[in-house]
Amino acid sequence: MLGGVMSERLWWQTAVIYQIYPRSFQDSNADGIGDLEGIRRRLGYLRDLGVDAVWLSPFYKSPMKDFGYDVADYCDVDSIFGTLADFDRLLEEAHRLGLKLIIDFVPNHTSDQHPWFVESRSGLDNPKRDWYVWRDPAPDGGPPNNWMAYFGGPAWTFDQKTGQYYLHQFLPEQPDLNWRNPEVRQAVYEAMRFWLRRGVDGFRVDVMWLLVEDAEFRDEPENPAWKEGEWDRGRHIHIYMEDQPETREIVQEMRAVLEEFSTPGKERMMVGEIYLPYEQLMPYYGTAERPGCHLPFNFHLIFRGMNHWTAENIRHIVEEYEASLPEWATPNWVLGNHDQHRLASRIGHAQARVAAMMLFSLRGSPTWYYGDEIGMVDGVIPPEKVQDPAALRQRNVRGEQGLDPGRDPERTPMQWTPHAYAGFSTVEPWLPINPDYPERNVEAQDADSMSMLTLVRTLLVVRRETAALLEGDYKTYKSPEGVFAYLRGGEVLVALNFTSEPKQLSVPAGEILVSTHLDRYEPVSGVLELRPDEGVIVKLK
Repeated sequence: MLGGVMSERLWWQTAVIYQIYPRSFQDSNADGIGDLEGIRRRLGYLRDLGVDAVWLSPFYKSPMKDFGYDVADYCDVDSIFGTLADFDRLLEEAHRLGLKLIIDFVPNHTSDQHPWFVESRSGLDNPKRDWYVWRDPAPDGGPPNNWMAYFGGPAWTFDQKTGQYYLHQFLPEQPDLNWRNPEVRQAVYEAMRFWLRRGVDGFRVDVMWLLVEDAEFRDEPENPAWKEGEWDRGRHIHIYMEDQPETREIVQEMRAVLEEFSTPGKERMMVGEIYLPYEQLMPYYGTAERPGCHLPFNFHLIFRGMNHWTAENIRHIVEEYEASLPEWATPNWVLGNHDQHRLASRIGHAQARVAAMMLFSLRGSPTWYYGDEIGMVDGVIPPEKVQDPAALRQRNVRGEQGLDPGRDPERTPMQWTPHAYAGFSTVEPWLPINPDYPERNVEAQDADSMSMLTLVRTLLVVRRETAALLEGDYKTYKSPEGVFAYLRGGEVLVALNFTSEPKQLSVPAGEILVSTHLDRYEPVSGVLELRPDEGVIVKLK
């Protein structure tokens, strides 16, 4: 059974995944930072919301140079977030409530304070020297090649003691592991097993497509479209730093580790963070005979959709993806995460409701970002409050007052109540609470039958109780300009008005199951009237 509908699919093939940024979900010990115990106390909210799985961003032991994406110990919890015992209680409670738990895993790089790197940089002859990517300087003494880091500047840092450079695709405090070394692979796979033995249901694998670099360390070609003052990494076309063939072999090895712990009904899975065009994304699924990543993240609704939010563009993105997928592969969709501006800030509150209906009615497994269910918007971050390491590293000539807040706006604390600190904490949080919290919070929306929160809960009920939304195929449905419509399983019609004008759509007889306006449950036949910014799900007769 899956939410009342018989299903032959595995749990992850239709699961709604809810991402939590632990620092910002719930503080349980009055230090202004969210923690594992805080998440445990809010699991009932997630069960009632109707999601199937919870994904936790990193909580590992870390110096927090990149807020946990710089791991100092893969097998321990940072004291900021609690203890291993706290994690075990969280996992036990999640499973008791019928929720799966997916944890972030960061295999591309570690902290420079990880014992492995401390050993690696201690000397040229250290046994762990080759666990990281070290290279001699260029003939002029500079970096080995022209590779640039995501967070600005060269992707190489010189080590005075040993006279070589080490690679870091992000911060200098995040050295890249050498995935061409079999010992590294086995050590990381053993760290995966540590959490699988504890009972986690899967991993979200960080920057999966970056694991392996060109073996010859060739310079990347210049990007002719790049202009002075733009993002450093955009200077080049990335044919040597990213998406190397060996990476997909590693992903298949990770899949094999997950299979060691999978049993019927308790399959372990992984979601891969991969920012690539469809033609490069699809190989990460592997093959039917040698499967790879269960769900290579599909970010195209964000990067190709959010800045051009029209029915025609979104229809093209969906059709292209559906046509690209191998027949046996499971699709997935994403509208936001901890690195991207908030959904409601990008397209407005009215269209955020339309987007939610689309996300939860397309084929496959959707991922939802915490707080988007109440329409949270980008937070207001004064320059002196900026925390994002990427933004701090990329300070420009404008100085402190001109500092870009980076990714902080989408990471502000969850807004639970209209009371002090939005019910997130009893003290000032690590990031400012968004000023709209007195009106926009879970408590207020829980009592509002027309709220965004009520809509998301309703959509997830309809999804669970409608077999065609879980199992049915996808087919585009003819619609007028400004409307994106599609059939699921030939039994359910989803019609989405991307405009602020009324639209009409020719339809067979059916009954509206839900409208984004939450005020229509009525028969339709012949013509469907769509109001401005309205989406509907229609059960056809």
